[in-house]
Amino acid sequence: MAEAESSEPAGAAAEASGGAAEAAGEAAPAASAPDDMTAELEHLQAELQALHDRHLRLAAEFDNYRRRIDRERMELHTRAQAELVKRLLDVLDDLQRVAHYNAEATSAQALIDGVGLVEKKLRHVLESAGLEPIDAEGEFFNPATMEALMTVPAEHPEEDEVVAEVLQKGYRFGNTLVRPARVRVKKYEG
Repeated sequence: MAEAESSEPAGAAAEASGGAAEAAGEAAPAASAPDDMTAELEHLQAELQALHDRHLRLAAEFDNYRRRIDRERMELHTRAQAELVKRLLDVLDDLQRVAHYNAEATSAQALIDGVGLVEKKLRHVLESAGLEPIDAEGEFFNPATMEALMTVPAEHPEEDEVVAEVLQKGYRFGNTLVRPARVRVKKYEG
């Protein structure tokens, strides 16, 4: 019995020491949990800072890209205008020659022929740049490309809303209407 008594206290001591070890083991993870949370918080803050820096870099890159595209678009527009002006200079030179003609050495017919050639050259330059005349005569009136200045009576119902005469030519540049054709339109009153 003495053995049992001695084993009991020894078992109790072992249980007590095991319980203390378990308590120490439980206390150790509890003590390391705030350290883990702090480390995770620092990691997440560093990741957030990296993402924020990346966002700022991307925003700056996009802003630089937008500025570069705007600058290139303006340069392209300026070059296109300069090219058109360069082609118009020949026409301007011709007009200046006509304006300074010698009346004694030039006949009226030669002057008219010269002006006709200048007009043809100007039309060619503008059409090669993309200008298109609007052919309205004999067509049905289209308010999207024509402006009716007056009406004239039509003899037949099928002539209603047909352009009788073009008073001023209209033009479009690509899909953009530059000037509507100013026309006289037939109107059937029957």
